[in-house]
Amino acid sequence: MNRAQIETFFATLKAANPHPQTELEFASVFELLVAVLLSAQATDVGVNKATRKLFVVANTPQKILDLGLVGLEAHIKTIGLYHSKARHLMETCRMLVDQFDAAVPRTREELESLPGVGRKTANVVLNVAFGEPTMAVDTHLFRLGNRTGLAPGKTPREVEDRLLKRIPGAYLVDAHHWLILHGRYICQARKPLCWQCAVSAVCDFKPKTPAPT
Repeated sequence: MNRAQIETFFATLKAANPHPQTELEFASVFELLVAVLLSAQATDVGVNKATRKLFVVANTPQKILDLGLVGLEAHIKTIGLYHSKARHLMETCRMLVDQFDAAVPRTREELESLPGVGRKTANVVLNVAFGEPTMAVDTHLFRLGNRTGLAPGKTPREVEDRLLKRIPGAYLVDAHHWLILHGRYICQARKPLCWQCAVSAVCDFKPKTPAPT
């Protein structure tokens, strides 16, 4: 995919969705951090179902700590890997209270110091909460980077670096959302819906099967 095609790719996605947003539900930076922590190997729909009940009773680090590990697990047990996620979240809340005055830090280094917060989670928080042009490479972004020719790479970090380098600056802040939504609903893993794709003309991928009639 060349520069002109990349420009067309994102201009098209922007025209269709000028103000893309995460599908995770949150009302504060802390709630966003919690939702992203819980979203690993889980769907946004499943996370939202759990956090709607959790945030009613515990929407601050101290309130999560007050629930206790067993109480927290009871609220998120419908989410995959909830035992380890609950433990990490409790440890994160303890650090937030003890080291950050119960506020979510704004730097990558501080975010990644929190238990269970890796580069991808930090990138989401930095982008969604603080408007930084980061690229959280999940399975959707990794697939799109390689399949479309936008940013081929063998590792998530390689795809991330190439996306940041190749995407025009005017689109960087929102690009993460456009790519996730495109991968979730159109450029799906097993059967990409190329016949419904608005950017298929500039994509390197060529479907092997014809569009359904």
